[in-house]
Amino acid sequence: MTRVTGKPFRLLFLVLMLALVAAACGGGDEQIGASSSEGGGGGDGASGTVAVSGSSTVEPISSLNAEKFQSENPDVSISVDGPGTGDGFQLFCEGSTDISDASRPIEQEEIDLCEENGIEFVELKVAFDGITVMTSSANEEVTCLDFLDLYALLGPESEGFENWSDADQLAGEVKSPNAPYPDVPLEVTGPGEESGTYDSFAEIVTEGIAVDERKQSEDGPFLRTDYQSSPNDNVIIQGISGSDSSLGWVGFAFAEEAGDTIREIEVSNEAEGQDCTAPSAETIADGSYPISRGLYIYVNKAKATDNEAVSSYVDFYLGDDGLASVSEVGYVDLPEDQISETQGVWESMEVGSREG
Repeated sequence: MTRVTGKPFRLLFLVLMLALVAAACGGGDEQIGASSSEGGGGGDGASGTVAVSGSSTVEPISSLNAEKFQSENPDVSISVDGPGTGDGFQLFCEGSTDISDASRPIEQEEIDLCEENGIEFVELKVAFDGITVMTSSANEEVTCLDFLDLYALLGPESEGFENWSDADQLAGEVKSPNAPYPDVPLEVTGPGEESGTYDSFAEIVTEGIAVDERKQSEDGPFLRTDYQSSPNDNVIIQGISGSDSSLGWVGFAFAEEAGDTIREIEVSNEAEGQDCTAPSAETIADGSYPISRGLYIYVNKAKATDNEAVSSYVDFYLGDDGLASVSEVGYVDLPEDQISETQGVWESMEVGSREG
C-alpha cells in the first residue's frame, strides 16, 4: 500500500478540514420568508407549536394547511380555531397567538393595540371571498336584491321589521328597485359583531347608504341588531335552511357547501352600475359580484423569527400545496400577480398593513 506523506498529505488534510468547516457552517443564515413558490414550501423536520385563531371564514383554509403541513412535519402541533376576526385580533395583538386569520383588513384600533403590546405583524392576503346573500331553498319569490334592498331589509332603520313587506315604505324612500316584498315572515340569521363577515358586509353594503344618503350616525350601527346572530357559519346555514322565508349572509365557501339546503340570491349595486350577479369563482375574482373581499392571515414577526414551526408553516401556506387549499375548501384563488406580491411581502418580512 502506498503511503501519502509530506506536502501532498498536508494539502489533502487542509482540504478535508475546510470541507468539514463549510458543512458545519452551511445553513447558518436561515431565511424566514417563503423559500419558493413551487412545491410545498416549509422545512421538513420542523418542530414546535403554532397557535392560529380568528376568522371562521378563513379557518377552513388554515385548518387544511395545518393538516397538510403536520403530515410532513409530525413534530409540529398546530391549533386553529375560528371565534371571529375581531376576537382573533384581540388575542393576536395581546400576544396570545402566532397567526391571526382575518376576513377583513386589520382596523386602526387593532393596530394601536398591537403597537401598545409591541406586536409587529406581517399582513398576507391569501384568497378572495364573496359574501353570499341567502334564503331558504323554498323561497322562490326573491331572486335579486340591490344594496338598497338590503339596506331596507337589514340596515339600522329596519329594526323591528317582522315581515318582508314591513320594509316596503323604507324601500320606497331609498328607491329600492325590487320592492314591494312578499308579505311573509322576515327571519334573519347572520354573523355577529365579532365576525369579520359582519364588518365587511356592513362596510360594503349598508354603511355608505346609512351615512351619506340617510344621514345616520357615522358611529353606527349600520345593521339592525334584532336578528339571530352567530360567529359560526354552519349555525347560520342551519338558521337559513330552517325557515321558508329566511334571509342572511355567509362566506361563499359555506354557502356552496350547503348545496340545495339554501338558495343563493343574486346581488346588484345599481349605484355602481353592477347588475344582478350570482356569486361564483369567476364573478368574485373579477369583481363583478358586488360583495367581494380579500381574505388574510397576519403573522407575528417576532414569533416567526424565533419559532421555526411558525415560519415553516407560513412558508408552506404560501407555496403551491398551501395555496391549493384555497380552492380545495371552496374559496377563490388570487391572480398570479397578487400571489407574487404576497410572497414578496413574506420574503421581505414587510411589517404593517397596506389594506387597513
